[in-house]
Amino acid sequence: MSARPLVFPAPAPRAPLGSWTLLAPDRMLAAARCASPFPNGEASFVEDRSGPPNRAYLKLWEALTWLGDHPRPGQRCLDLGSSPGGWSWAIARLGAAVLAVDKAALAPAVASLPGVEFRRGSAFALDPATVGPFDWWFCDVVCYPARLLQLVRRWLASGRVARMVATVKFQGATDHAAARDLAALPGSALRHLSHNKHELTWLWRRDSGLMPAPF
Repeated sequence: MSARPLVFPAPAPRAPLGSWTLLAPDRMLAAARCASPFPNGEASFVEDRSGPPNRAYLKLWEALTWLGDHPRPGQRCLDLGSSPGGWSWAIARLGAAVLAVDKAALAPAVASLPGVEFRRGSAFALDPATVGPFDWWFCDVVCYPARLLQLVRRWLASGRVARMVATVKFQGATDHAAARDLAALPGSALRHLSHNKHELTWLWRRDSGLMPAPF
């Protein structure tokens, strides 16, 4: 199979991919089919090294590739914890409109993109009834997982979002209880992506009770 970097938003390769490693000189661990279509489970993309203000967009690209869907022209998106704007840049690049919310400003190059609207403030103080509905809800806020869980539940209860992608950031010890609660929400999936560090990515889709099968 080709191991060339993916040009987002091209779909992930679907060819079966095996893997093996030597555990000892006389012992091998091997599988004919792996859970990821990417070599060693590492999603590689053709990067844009001049447009985005940081490399956080790669994490979003990987999440959307796994989801098999992405924002499109005519859709409305919310980006919570947006500064300096890596995710907002990626969303605007796809032709969708995005409301970016953060206490810190966006990078000027991102704020000036067509379809980007910036609102200074706290993601947790935003009332869904005053800004929704949204086709996509994105969150890369730095907060404890338990607080993210509360925020997610609030927006789910509002019924004003169709798809959600959030980064679950572990500050210090891993909060396994909050991670389990997020994974248990109907219609959701929780994954550790190759572009995640000490964090997970949570995905949810309203239009289907089933998330796509794992790679």
